[in-house]
Amino acid sequence: LKAVILIGGPQKGTRFRPLSFEVPKPLFPVAGVPMVQHHIEACAKVPGMKEILLMGFYQPHEALSRFLVSAQQEFKIPIRYLQEYAALGTGGGIYHFRDQILAGGAEAFFVLNADVCSEFPLQEMLEFWQQHEDMHSFVILGTTANRTQALNYGCIVANVDTQEVQHYVEKPSTFVSEIINCGIYLFTPAIFQHIGEVFQRNQQELALEESSNGWQRAEVIRLEQDVFTALAGSGKLYVYKTEGFWSQIKSAGSAIYASRLYLNQYSKSHPERLAQNKLGGPVIRGNVYIHPTASIDSTAVLGPNVSIGEGVTVGAGVRVRESIVLHGASLHDHTCVLNTIVGWDSTIGRWARVEGTPSDPNPNDPYAKIDSETLFRDGRLTPSITILGCSVTIPAEVVILNSIVLPHKELSRSYKNQIIL
Repeated sequence: LKAVILIGGPQKGTRFRPLSFEVPKPLFPVAGVPMVQHHIEACAKVPGMKEILLMGFYQPHEALSRFLVSAQQEFKIPIRYLQEYAALGTGGGIYHFRDQILAGGAEAFFVLNADVCSEFPLQEMLEFWQQHEDMHSFVILGTTANRTQALNYGCIVANVDTQEVQHYVEKPSTFVSEIINCGIYLFTPAIFQHIGEVFQRNQQELALEESSNGWQRAEVIRLEQDVFTALAGSGKLYVYKTEGFWSQIKSAGSAIYASRLYLNQYSKSHPERLAQNKLGGPVIRGNVYIHPTASIDSTAVLGPNVSIGEGVTVGAGVRVRESIVLHGASLHDHTCVLNTIVGWDSTIGRWARVEGTPSDPNPNDPYAKIDSETLFRDGRLTPSITILGCSVTIPAEVVILNSIVLPHKELSRSYKNQIIL
């Protein structure tokens, strides 16, 4: 077995700005560890996993190389980065590197999108696949969404008894099905034949359209629209439905929600990562991750759903809730931080209040997903999570509400509902 994690590249993750300016989005810390480490951890647990490949079009990046070295040591499994020469789409990348994926005789391989958070039921998908006599079949991980939100995802119509996918539509304009694609797949080498057919077809079409602008590439292949749509109804594609948590991480606001889901899971999977109330320590409410190097005053109150990064300083009487505080940030005495991502090396002055509006799914609907909010509505900034880029300085006694502050800004007054360039 192998696993391929699709991490995209710098021109992707635009909705994740200003945080993706400083670090490739897959390395952004969610619940205390880089986003993609949750994927690697899940893959490394599957028995028979021989290698994990990260695939994307980031330039070999110092931070990425460092992360891969430490992840290999931690999980005792070969992890390599394969760099695409251009954005090739979700199918084009794996087709381009098919020899690397199949090297060593891989019988099957997982493909995971880096921008999802999930319980990753990989072992269950494998067992579900093994139950089918046909070893050339493929499995998509699916989950249930509500009727209105399903339109924002790939929708799957499946046979109720066999779970065979009969129809697949990416982001349909009308309701098709409540079962949506989670962006996690199990393939066999036979998938390359199907992707190859798309590639041949693209080449023929481009040859006919020689006069077209010529910017299109036959190698750009999207698994969802180009491959699954064609495979549906052929008896080759099945859906495994998960009851576990799942969410996309498209915008910075959804990172706080993903952090909550993972912190929740830690009580079972990594209890050692959750902070406990100790004598002389800060007050912990709910699930909180604190990096061992952070220095936190005993009168601070943290939680629920807070993640404190490396070398962070939290002063006396500080209140932090539903927030991610990234490494090197400093929260001076009596600051209040709610629904906010505090960027690297940022400073919040005494008695300041930094607050955002959560864009959480409807808590009364078990199938609700997080909405990918648009930044503006009717010409106004949509109230959302407050984001401070790296090295932002906020003075004492000001209020910052529902705002996005770009890196290296020194503010002098309060702001509300603004993007501060």
